[in-house]
Amino acid sequence: MTVASAPGKVILFGEHAVVYGQPAIAIPVREVQAQVRIEPGPAEQGTLVVVQDLRRRFLLREAADDDPLARIVRLALRSVRHEGDPDLTLTITSTIPIARGMGSGAAVSTAIVRALAKHFEFWLPSRAVSELVYQTEVLYHGTPSGIDNTVVAFEKPVFFVKGEGWEFFWVDKPFLLAIADTGIESSTKQVVADLRRRYEADVDRYQVLFGHVGEIASRARLAIEQGDHAALGGLMDENQELLQEMGVSCPELDRMVLAAREGGALGAKLSGAGRGGNMIALVTEEAQGRVDMMLRLAGATRVIISRVR
Repeated sequence: MTVASAPGKVILFGEHAVVYGQPAIAIPVREVQAQVRIEPGPAEQGTLVVVQDLRRRFLLREAADDDPLARIVRLALRSVRHEGDPDLTLTITSTIPIARGMGSGAAVSTAIVRALAKHFEFWLPSRAVSELVYQTEVLYHGTPSGIDNTVVAFEKPVFFVKGEGWEFFWVDKPFLLAIADTGIESSTKQVVADLRRRYEADVDRYQVLFGHVGEIASRARLAIEQGDHAALGGLMDENQELLQEMGVSCPELDRMVLAAREGGALGAKLSGAGRGGNMIALVTEEAQGRVDMMLRLAGATRVIISRVR
């Protein structure tokens, strides 16, 4: 039996603006994971994919070309130079919430590629894994920036600019994030498409908004590298105001942002596509319990405390 896994992620700064060439920061969230287990299957079975959390199972040879899971399995098999349809059973499990901006699709795809490479004893560098996963991100999100597959495949904080590349950067002082789930599924593909329509109707206004978000992301990187958590929290608040102006927040997210600040968070904002999904708050060791309580009182269905290092 072969087992491989991959973490979730959150975008710390720059969501939406990153699609338009502005920088963004994303970080892995190791407290949640996607896992793939590979076992030999009976003769002539072919490749069977079992998605336990979704109660779904299918044979690879019967899956459509535009099925994201089937696509990544086929891509991975070609990448490890395995021809045909091997008699294998891939079992997928995940603790990453779906449609919450935590990279569940990228994590599952990454875990599949890692598991197949490990099973066939073929080494794939993280960059190659990321490039394969990006091809399935197009199916999930339409016009993805590429940040999800990058941060999940490398499992390091990433400063990313679409079309220009990415850089790892140093976290001077570890910090804590409270990640609160609104319980509302958010379609990245739909929210991105809606924002693009508004952008095309008022290009000048949105270019200014995206530019401000990009400036904040650059300042946030410096704050992280210098260990200035107070400045980092303030930048999260600034970023949230711009996301609200873009129209990608929602009452549930706004309520949780206020609750986190009332609980003592240094800053708070939505993370990911918005209109549901998750909110993130920068918390201290002393305030994390109080912020957790306030978020649950404000309607959070789940709160994850993640240490960024």
